[in-house]
Amino acid sequence: MTLLAPIIATAETFKTIRRDIHAHPELCYQEHRTAQIVVDQLTQMDIEVHAGIGVTGVVGVIKGLTPGAGIALRADMDALALEEHNQFDHVSRYTGKMHACGHDGHTATLLCAADYLSKNRNFAGTVYLIFQPAEEGGAGAKAMIKDGLFERFSINEIYGYHNWPGYDQGSVGIIGGAMMASASEFKIKVVGKGTHAAMPHLGADPLLVACQLVQGLQSIVARNVSPLESVVLSVTKIHCGEATNIIADDCMVEGTVRCFSEEVLQMVEKRMAKISHDMCEAFHCEGQFEFKRSYPATINHTAQAQFMRQVAIDLLGQDQVVDFTPTMGSEDFSFFLQEKPGCYFALGNGDGDHRDRGHGLGPCNLHNPSYDFNDALIPIGASLWVKLVEARLGQGGIAV
Repeated sequence: MTLLAPIIATAETFKTIRRDIHAHPELCYQEHRTAQIVVDQLTQMDIEVHAGIGVTGVVGVIKGLTPGAGIALRADMDALALEEHNQFDHVSRYTGKMHACGHDGHTATLLCAADYLSKNRNFAGTVYLIFQPAEEGGAGAKAMIKDGLFERFSINEIYGYHNWPGYDQGSVGIIGGAMMASASEFKIKVVGKGTHAAMPHLGADPLLVACQLVQGLQSIVARNVSPLESVVLSVTKIHCGEATNIIADDCMVEGTVRCFSEEVLQMVEKRMAKISHDMCEAFHCEGQFEFKRSYPATINHTAQAQFMRQVAIDLLGQDQVVDFTPTMGSEDFSFFLQEKPGCYFALGNGDGDHRDRGHGLGPCNLHNPSYDFNDALIPIGASLWVKLVEARLGQGGIAV
């Protein structure tokens, strides 16, 4: 592993920025302080800045020495609604808000790369630095696209990364094709007929139907989906009734569906609607079915994934680059990949040994209250971004 010396020299500065962002987490579309930090940093670097894209998104523009193609590098900025269990110096100052997914580190890494690229523009084309809001359920990528991201900026390709706990520190996981699953949510309202719990024959019990539904919905994955496909259908919430001696009028069943294939997703949604309607009817109830598609599957483009893999190998070594195991988690970078060729990859965050004294007792996993980003990744990630730009916008790069 041979990182860029100027980036190593500035890593401590961006570590300080990362920890400041961690201490002041902001939820989706509320990233005003974080966005201002980004704007101030880019301005100090003499980088062209466009703010307020997709509400709180920021785009920095770095033009090379000669005209050429444009590639975008993306970092997300938002935090999670989670109470932090750590007690180190940069712990969250805000109750119920925490950077438990490492978006603070993604932002600092891209700022570190921006600092280098602003001083070393020996490439042909333009680099677009996308600091995106609201990845955590707010579809900030979609909001930026809707706000004219690809109309305003001549982006040919787009790249992004996520830190990945459990992968060795600084290792890269990458794969062409499906990397992360789509995320959909469902709600089924079972409308029955309330009655006294001691006289169930006078009503229609929606909770009984809901229990049958949980089992019936699992038959879709077990008996309708090919064993060669990956699908998760999880019922995560059931709400019914307020008292022990009352059979309620209705019951709400909610959950999530994750898969990689659009064709399979359509089939699952159709079967869920059918089972919900028919099972409720069989028990003299009414089934009201809602299905919301939140994020599509994150599907890397093969050529860009192969190129990014080679960049990582050249910088870090063959033994540090592995095939990423697809996950049923989701990511709104998928919206970008539906519009432009590109690649999303994982950068190993280690197993948690990097955490300062005073961390929580939980594991250093994503969305865990004891999580913290590994600052050692800042110079690694920034060097990867720079090497990607120099390789992709150099000779034999993107054809325009």
